[in-house]
Amino acid sequence: MSFRLQPAAPARPNRCQLFGPGSRPALFEKMAASAADVINLDLEDSVAPDDKSSARANIIRAIGDVDWGTKTLSVRINGLDTPWWYRDVVDLLEQAGERLDQIMIPKVGCAGDLYAVDALVTAIEAAKGRAKRIDFEVIIESAAGIAHVEEIASASPRLVAMSLGAADFAASMGMQTTGIGGTQEDYYMLHEGQKHWSDPWHWAQTAIVAACRTHGVLPVDGPFGDFSDDDGFRAQARRSATLGMVGKWAIHPKQIALANEVFTPSDDAVREAREILAAMEQAKANGEGATVYKGRLVDIASIKQAEVIVRQSEMIAG
Repeated sequence: MSFRLQPAAPARPNRCQLFGPGSRPALFEKMAASAADVINLDLEDSVAPDDKSSARANIIRAIGDVDWGTKTLSVRINGLDTPWWYRDVVDLLEQAGERLDQIMIPKVGCAGDLYAVDALVTAIEAAKGRAKRIDFEVIIESAAGIAHVEEIASASPRLVAMSLGAADFAASMGMQTTGIGGTQEDYYMLHEGQKHWSDPWHWAQTAIVAACRTHGVLPVDGPFGDFSDDDGFRAQARRSATLGMVGKWAIHPKQIALANEVFTPSDDAVREAREILAAMEQAKANGEGATVYKGRLVDIASIKQAEVIVRQSEMIAG
Protein backbone atom coordinates (compact mmCIF):
# COMPACT_ATOMS: atom_id res chain seq x y z
CA MET A 1 0.00 0.00 0.00
CA SER A 2 1.13 3.53 -0.65
CA PHE A 3 2.60 5.31 2.36
CA ARG A 4 -0.17 7.87 1.82
CA LEU A 5 -2.87 5.96 3.61
CA GLN A 6 -6.52 6.13 2.62
CA PRO A 7 -8.43 8.36 5.05
CA ALA A 8 -11.31 6.71 6.85
CA ALA A 9 -14.83 7.55 5.68
CA PRO A 10 -17.18 9.18 8.22
CA ALA A 11 -18.37 6.71 10.84
CA ARG A 12 -22.11 7.16 10.53
CA PRO A 13 -24.95 4.77 9.68
CA ASN A 14 -25.90 5.28 6.03
CA ARG A 15 -27.76 2.10 5.12
CA CYS A 16 -30.85 3.85 3.81
CA GLN A 17 -31.43 7.38 2.54
CA LEU A 18 -35.15 8.15 2.42
CA PHE A 19 -36.29 10.82 -0.05
CA GLY A 20 -39.39 12.97 0.17
CA PRO A 21 -40.45 16.08 -1.77
CA GLY A 22 -40.35 19.41 0.01
CA SER A 23 -43.72 20.18 -1.53
CA ARG A 24 -45.38 17.49 0.64
CA PRO A 25 -44.76 18.53 4.26
CA ALA A 26 -47.38 16.05 5.49
CA LEU A 27 -44.77 13.35 4.89
CA PHE A 28 -42.07 14.88 7.07
CA GLU A 29 -43.19 13.49 10.44
CA LYS A 30 -43.52 10.01 8.94
CA MET A 31 -40.06 10.27 7.44
CA ALA A 32 -38.63 11.34 10.80
CA ALA A 33 -40.27 8.33 12.48
CA SER A 34 -38.98 5.87 9.88
CA ALA A 35 -36.04 3.48 10.24
CA ALA A 36 -33.98 5.29 7.60
CA ASP A 37 -30.52 6.47 8.70
CA VAL A 38 -30.54 9.54 6.44
CA ILE A 39 -33.45 11.80 5.50
CA ASN A 40 -33.20 13.65 2.19
CA LEU A 41 -35.75 16.44 1.87
CA ASP A 42 -35.91 17.24 -1.82
CA LEU A 43 -36.04 20.55 -3.64
CA GLU A 44 -34.97 19.17 -7.01
CA ASP A 45 -36.59 16.63 -9.33
CA SER A 46 -39.63 15.76 -7.21
CA VAL A 47 -40.70 19.41 -6.90
CA ALA A 48 -42.43 21.22 -9.78
CA PRO A 49 -40.93 24.59 -10.87
CA ASP A 50 -43.91 26.56 -9.57
CA ASP A 51 -43.55 24.90 -6.15
CA LYS A 52 -39.85 25.52 -5.57
CA SER A 53 -40.26 28.53 -3.28
CA SER A 54 -43.01 27.03 -1.14
CA ALA A 55 -41.15 23.70 -0.89
CA ARG A 56 -38.07 25.55 0.33
CA ALA A 57 -40.12 27.35 2.97
CA ASN A 58 -41.70 24.05 4.07
CA ILE A 59 -38.28 22.49 4.56
CA ILE A 60 -36.87 25.48 6.45
CA ARG A 61 -39.77 25.30 8.92
CA ALA A 62 -39.53 21.54 9.27
CA ILE A 63 -35.79 21.56 10.03
CA GLY A 64 -36.57 23.28 13.32
CA ASP A 65 -40.09 22.04 14.02
CA VAL A 66 -39.82 18.29 13.41
CA ASP A 67 -38.00 15.95 15.79
CA TRP A 68 -35.52 14.21 13.50
CA GLY A 69 -33.96 12.20 16.30
CA THR A 70 -30.40 11.11 15.58
CA LYS A 71 -30.85 10.81 11.81
CA THR A 72 -28.61 12.62 9.37
CA LEU A 73 -30.79 15.41 7.95
CA SER A 74 -30.01 16.41 4.37
CA VAL A 75 -31.60 18.67 1.77
CA ARG A 76 -31.12 18.10 -1.95
CA ILE A 77 -30.81 21.49 -3.60
CA ASN A 78 -31.46 22.22 -7.26
CA GLY A 79 -28.76 21.74 -9.86
CA LEU A 80 -26.18 24.41 -10.56
CA ASP A 81 -27.56 24.81 -14.08
CA THR A 82 -30.87 26.12 -12.69
CA PRO A 83 -31.91 29.55 -11.37
CA TRP A 84 -32.96 28.08 -8.00
CA TRP A 85 -29.85 26.58 -6.44
CA TYR A 86 -28.28 29.75 -5.01
CA ARG A 87 -31.50 30.71 -3.27
CA ASP A 88 -31.77 27.15 -1.89
CA VAL A 89 -28.35 27.53 -0.28
CA VAL A 90 -28.81 31.10 0.93
CA ASP A 91 -32.25 30.56 2.47
CA LEU A 92 -31.35 27.24 4.06
CA LEU A 93 -28.23 28.56 5.76
CA GLU A 94 -29.61 31.96 6.67
CA GLN A 95 -33.05 30.87 7.83
CA ALA A 96 -32.93 27.21 8.87
CA GLY A 97 -31.72 26.11 12.29
CA GLU A 98 -28.55 24.28 13.23
CA ARG A 99 -30.25 20.88 12.96
CA LEU A 100 -29.47 20.70 9.24
CA ASP A 101 -26.51 18.36 8.71
CA GLN A 102 -25.93 18.17 4.99
CA ILE A 103 -26.64 19.61 1.55
CA MET A 104 -26.93 17.20 -1.36
CA ILE A 105 -25.68 18.63 -4.65
CA PRO A 106 -27.12 16.96 -7.76
CA LYS A 107 -25.60 16.49 -11.21
CA VAL A 108 -22.06 17.38 -10.18
CA GLY A 109 -19.83 17.28 -13.23
CA CYS A 110 -16.48 18.62 -12.02
CA ALA A 111 -14.59 19.77 -8.95
CA GLY A 112 -15.49 23.38 -9.75
CA ASP A 113 -19.15 22.66 -9.00
CA LEU A 114 -18.26 21.85 -5.40
CA TYR A 115 -15.96 24.85 -5.20
CA ALA A 116 -18.84 27.15 -6.14
CA VAL A 117 -21.22 25.76 -3.53
CA ASP A 118 -18.49 25.54 -0.89
CA ALA A 119 -17.56 29.19 -1.38
CA LEU A 120 -21.16 30.30 -0.93
CA VAL A 121 -21.76 28.06 2.08
CA THR A 122 -18.53 29.13 3.76
CA ALA A 123 -19.35 32.81 3.35
CA ILE A 124 -22.85 32.40 4.79
CA GLU A 125 -21.64 30.31 7.72
CA ALA A 126 -19.13 33.02 8.60
CA ALA A 127 -21.63 35.84 8.17
CA LYS A 128 -24.33 34.15 10.24
CA GLY A 129 -22.01 32.65 12.82
CA ARG A 130 -23.30 29.13 12.27
CA ALA A 131 -21.69 26.79 14.79
CA LYS A 132 -22.04 23.53 12.86
CA ARG A 133 -20.28 23.08 9.55
CA ILE A 134 -22.56 21.85 6.77
CA ASP A 135 -21.47 18.65 5.05
CA PHE A 136 -21.94 17.83 1.36
CA GLU A 137 -23.14 14.81 -0.53
CA VAL A 138 -22.90 14.79 -4.31
CA ILE A 139 -24.72 12.77 -6.94
CA ILE A 140 -22.85 11.44 -9.96
CA GLU A 141 -25.43 11.42 -12.74
CA SER A 142 -23.67 12.46 -15.93
CA ALA A 143 -20.90 11.41 -18.28
CA ALA A 144 -18.85 14.36 -17.02
CA GLY A 145 -19.42 13.34 -13.41
CA ILE A 146 -18.11 9.81 -13.88
CA ALA A 147 -15.22 11.04 -16.03
CA HIS A 148 -14.15 13.42 -13.25
CA VAL A 149 -15.20 11.26 -10.31
CA GLU A 150 -11.86 11.21 -8.51
CA GLU A 151 -11.29 14.97 -8.69
CA ILE A 152 -14.86 15.43 -7.42
CA ALA A 153 -14.20 13.07 -4.51
CA SER A 154 -11.25 15.22 -3.43
CA ALA A 155 -12.76 18.62 -4.20
CA SER A 156 -13.99 19.74 -0.77
CA PRO A 157 -13.31 18.85 2.87
CA ARG A 158 -17.08 19.13 3.36
CA LEU A 159 -17.74 16.12 1.13
CA VAL A 160 -18.82 13.07 3.14
CA ALA A 161 -20.86 10.98 0.68
CA MET A 162 -21.32 10.33 -3.02
CA SER A 163 -24.27 8.64 -4.74
CA LEU A 164 -24.96 7.29 -8.21
CA GLY A 165 -28.09 8.74 -9.83
CA ALA A 166 -28.92 6.04 -12.35
CA ALA A 167 -31.71 7.72 -14.35
CA ASP A 168 -29.96 10.97 -15.26
CA PHE A 169 -26.69 9.09 -15.64
CA ALA A 170 -28.29 6.78 -18.21
CA ALA A 171 -29.71 9.74 -20.11
CA SER A 172 -26.39 11.57 -20.13
CA MET A 173 -24.59 8.45 -21.37
CA GLY A 174 -27.16 7.88 -24.12
CA MET A 175 -28.04 4.47 -22.70
CA GLN A 176 -31.03 2.84 -24.38
CA THR A 177 -33.04 2.22 -21.25
CA THR A 178 -35.81 3.81 -19.23
CA GLY A 179 -35.10 1.66 -16.17
CA ILE A 180 -33.77 3.21 -12.96
CA GLY A 181 -31.19 0.79 -11.57
CA GLY A 182 -31.23 -2.98 -11.70
CA THR A 183 -30.59 -5.27 -14.62
CA GLN A 184 -31.86 -4.19 -18.03
CA GLU A 185 -33.72 -6.45 -20.43
CA ASP A 186 -31.39 -5.90 -23.40
CA TYR A 187 -28.12 -5.96 -21.43
CA TYR A 188 -27.42 -9.69 -21.52
CA MET A 189 -25.03 -12.36 -22.73
CA LEU A 190 -25.82 -15.66 -24.42
CA HIS A 191 -24.38 -18.97 -23.25
CA GLU A 192 -25.57 -22.16 -24.86
CA GLY A 193 -28.70 -20.39 -26.01
CA GLN A 194 -29.56 -19.08 -22.53
CA LYS A 195 -29.71 -15.40 -21.61
CA HIS A 196 -27.63 -14.22 -18.65
CA TRP A 197 -28.17 -10.69 -17.41
CA SER A 198 -25.26 -8.67 -16.07
CA ASP A 199 -25.26 -5.30 -14.32
CA PRO A 200 -24.90 -2.20 -16.56
CA TRP A 201 -24.19 0.03 -13.53
CA HIS A 202 -21.34 -2.11 -12.21
CA TRP A 203 -18.47 -0.18 -13.77
CA ALA A 204 -19.81 3.21 -12.65
CA GLN A 205 -20.38 1.96 -9.12
CA THR A 206 -16.86 0.55 -8.98
CA ALA A 207 -15.40 3.88 -10.14
CA ILE A 208 -17.38 5.70 -7.46
CA VAL A 209 -16.33 3.27 -4.72
CA ALA A 210 -12.66 3.54 -5.70
CA ALA A 211 -12.75 7.36 -5.73
CA CYS A 212 -14.63 7.49 -2.43
CA ARG A 213 -12.39 5.01 -0.63
CA THR A 214 -9.30 6.86 -1.87
CA HIS A 215 -10.50 10.14 -0.37
CA GLY A 216 -12.47 9.10 2.74
CA VAL A 217 -15.98 9.53 1.33
CA LEU A 218 -18.99 7.23 1.80
CA PRO A 219 -20.08 5.55 -1.49
CA VAL A 220 -23.87 5.15 -1.75
CA ASP A 221 -26.05 3.44 -4.34
CA GLY A 222 -28.91 5.52 -5.70
CA PRO A 223 -32.54 4.77 -6.52
CA PHE A 224 -34.20 1.58 -7.67
CA GLY A 225 -37.22 2.76 -9.61
CA ASP A 226 -39.54 -0.26 -9.50
CA PHE A 227 -40.67 -0.16 -5.88
CA SER A 228 -43.02 -3.11 -6.51
CA ASP A 229 -40.00 -5.38 -7.12
CA ASP A 230 -38.57 -6.28 -3.72
CA ASP A 231 -36.37 -9.05 -5.08
CA GLY A 232 -34.90 -6.76 -7.73
CA PHE A 233 -34.14 -4.12 -5.08
CA ARG A 234 -32.45 -6.70 -2.85
CA ALA A 235 -30.38 -8.05 -5.74
CA GLN A 236 -29.21 -4.56 -6.73
CA ALA A 237 -28.46 -3.66 -3.11
CA ARG A 238 -26.48 -6.87 -2.52
CA ARG A 239 -24.36 -6.24 -5.59
CA SER A 240 -23.71 -2.70 -4.36
CA ALA A 241 -22.79 -3.88 -0.86
CA THR A 242 -20.43 -6.49 -2.29
CA LEU A 243 -18.68 -3.76 -4.29
CA GLY A 244 -18.17 -1.66 -1.15
CA MET A 245 -21.12 0.71 -1.09
CA VAL A 246 -22.54 1.44 2.36
CA GLY A 247 -26.21 2.04 1.59
CA LYS A 248 -28.94 2.79 -0.90
CA TRP A 249 -31.71 5.30 -1.52
CA ALA A 250 -35.34 4.60 -0.73
CA ILE A 251 -37.84 6.38 -2.98
CA HIS A 252 -40.73 4.55 -1.28
CA PRO A 253 -41.11 3.72 2.44
CA LYS A 254 -41.28 -0.02 1.73
CA GLN A 255 -37.68 0.10 0.48
CA ILE A 256 -36.34 1.21 3.88
CA ALA A 257 -36.51 -2.24 5.47
CA LEU A 258 -34.98 -3.81 2.36
CA ALA A 259 -31.99 -1.45 2.42
CA ASN A 260 -31.44 -1.88 6.15
CA GLU A 261 -31.63 -5.64 5.76
CA VAL A 262 -28.96 -5.77 3.07
CA PHE A 263 -26.54 -3.18 4.48
CA THR A 264 -26.66 -4.45 8.07
CA PRO A 265 -24.12 -7.28 8.46
CA SER A 266 -25.91 -10.48 9.39
CA ASP A 267 -25.30 -12.18 12.72
CA ASP A 268 -23.60 -15.04 10.87
CA ALA A 269 -21.31 -12.65 8.98
CA VAL A 270 -20.31 -10.84 12.18
CA ARG A 271 -19.76 -14.12 14.02
CA GLU A 272 -17.52 -15.41 11.25
CA ALA A 273 -15.59 -12.14 11.10
CA ARG A 274 -14.95 -12.27 14.85
CA GLU A 275 -13.84 -15.90 14.57
CA ILE A 276 -11.39 -14.96 11.80
CA LEU A 277 -9.95 -12.19 13.98
CA ALA A 278 -9.62 -14.61 16.89
CA ALA A 279 -7.95 -17.20 14.66
CA MET A 280 -5.44 -14.63 13.43
CA GLU A 281 -4.73 -13.48 16.99
CA GLN A 282 -3.87 -17.06 17.84
CA ALA A 283 -1.72 -17.34 14.72
CA LYS A 284 0.20 -14.21 15.72
CA ALA A 285 0.70 -15.59 19.21
CA ASN A 286 2.19 -18.69 17.57
CA GLY A 287 4.50 -16.57 15.45
CA GLU A 288 2.57 -17.32 12.25
CA GLY A 289 1.45 -14.84 9.58
CA ALA A 290 -1.43 -16.98 8.34
CA THR A 291 -3.67 -19.80 9.45
CA VAL A 292 -6.51 -21.99 8.24
CA TYR A 293 -10.13 -21.17 9.04
CA LYS A 294 -12.88 -23.55 7.91
CA GLY A 295 -10.61 -25.04 5.28
CA ARG A 296 -9.43 -21.79 3.74
CA LEU A 297 -6.36 -19.65 4.15
CA VAL A 298 -6.68 -16.46 6.18
CA ASP A 299 -3.89 -13.92 6.62
CA ILE A 300 -3.30 -10.25 7.39
CA ALA A 301 -5.53 -9.18 4.49
CA SER A 302 -8.29 -11.32 6.00
CA ILE A 303 -8.01 -9.28 9.21
CA LYS A 304 -8.74 -6.09 7.29
CA GLN A 305 -11.76 -7.67 5.60
CA ALA A 306 -13.13 -8.97 8.87
CA GLU A 307 -12.57 -5.65 10.63
CA VAL A 308 -14.74 -3.88 8.03
CA ILE A 309 -17.68 -6.12 8.93
CA VAL A 310 -17.17 -5.86 12.69
CA ARG A 311 -16.77 -2.07 12.64
CA GLN A 312 -19.89 -1.65 10.54
CA SER A 313 -21.89 -3.85 12.88
CA GLU A 314 -20.69 -2.02 15.97
CA MET A 315 -21.38 1.40 14.42
CA ILE A 316 -24.95 0.43 13.54
CA ALA A 317 -25.54 -1.11 16.96
CA GLY A 318 -24.16 2.01 18.65
